[in-house]
Amino acid sequence: MNLYLVRHGQSVANDRGIIQGHKDFPLSELGQNQARLLGEFLESQSFDYIYSSHLTRAHETAKAISAHQPLDVIKWERICEINLGPLEGKTRQEIYLQYPELKAESKSILTTGIVGTETVEEITDRCHQVLEELLSGHKRHNVILVSHGGFISIFLMYLMYGHKWHQAHRPFVIGNTGVSRIEFLDDGKPIFHYINSDAHLLLANMQRESELF
Repeated sequence: MNLYLVRHGQSVANDRGIIQGHKDFPLSELGQNQARLLGEFLESQSFDYIYSSHLTRAHETAKAISAHQPLDVIKWERICEINLGPLEGKTRQEIYLQYPELKAESKSILTTGIVGTETVEEITDRCHQVLEELLSGHKRHNVILVSHGGFISIFLMYLMYGHKWHQAHRPFVIGNTGVSRIEFLDDGKPIFHYINSDAHLLLANMQRESELF
């Protein structure tokens, strides 16, 4: 299986510096252009399936890709963003004012342990289930998953470090419409071809950085 992990284009919340999690926001005008460019860039490649998070920003991005492929988008709730509970809908500044320990301890927004957020155990279980479903159903397929910065980052770390992903340093960032390609061998072992490729934005001289989550 060749798996292409795609982060959604810039959302309205990304543009405003708002942490989203499960809160639903559409793409911004810039995000729509980023998604369109990615769809055009991938047009020459052949895919078998396009899956998308059920959240609007991811689904709109997936639709921009499918516009250049003879495929429908399949919504898959399991690949949605990390549930950030009481942190959602706030800027980082607002979060740090309410939870100063997060900034003092340099804690990741994704794994704070705050009541109401998705736990490390829950995230790990979700990554495991996604991987198992992909490997069992798509062994010979080229598959696109359009998801979110937080989930993609953690899923990649899970593929690299297994259940100890949260103890390891993350050596990459995932930008809006960044593409990561992983090839899975017959025994399920992953080969990382590239992470966060944004050649489609570079060619168009378009904005390439954004807030995560």
